[in-house]
Amino acid sequence: MAADLVEGPGGKARCPWGLSTPDYVAYHDDEWGRPVHGDVALYERLTLEAFQSGLSWLTILRKRDGFRKAFAGFDPAVVAAYDAADEARLMADTGIVRNRAKVAAAIANARALVALQDAGGDGALDRLIWSFAPDPGSRPAPVSLADVPPVTPESTALAKALKKHGFVFVGPTTAYATMQACGLVNDHLAGCFAR
Repeated sequence: MAADLVEGPGGKARCPWGLSTPDYVAYHDDEWGRPVHGDVALYERLTLEAFQSGLSWLTILRKRDGFRKAFAGFDPAVVAAYDAADEARLMADTGIVRNRAKVAAAIANARALVALQDAGGDGALDRLIWSFAPDPGSRPAPVSLADVPPVTPESTALAKALKKHGFVFVGPTTAYATMQACGLVNDHLAGCFAR
């Protein structure tokens, strides 16, 4: 068993971060590291990872329904049309994290996604993001949390590609967190049942 694994519900070995609250257990067991496809789903994850920057992921998980309502289910065409009145509404919405730069980034990124789709069709963001997935098995399974990097060459390249297409608030760390959350990489610890 990996050094940092912890036995959780059902006697299953899990990554230690996945046991602190029932919200984390569900997220660890059912979502994190599972492949996510589709422009809307990836736009949502990218947006939530940007909002998480500097905060606890638990805060974002607990406000996820509020984010979905505030951002029209993360429909990029709807969010891309948001104006100053919508920004003011979002800044007053206690159901989300009210950070002006992050709200502006979510809207800018919806516009960038619409432009990307206009140029490359539906699924353009999916294809772009997944083109940076490393080859499976190219990196050994992490044995401890210390083995999980905050950035990789792939996440640095992904962040650069997203910025080239007009996305903002997508540095290499946010890009890597998105890659982890969306299953482009598998950073569940060796021996974790979810691996």
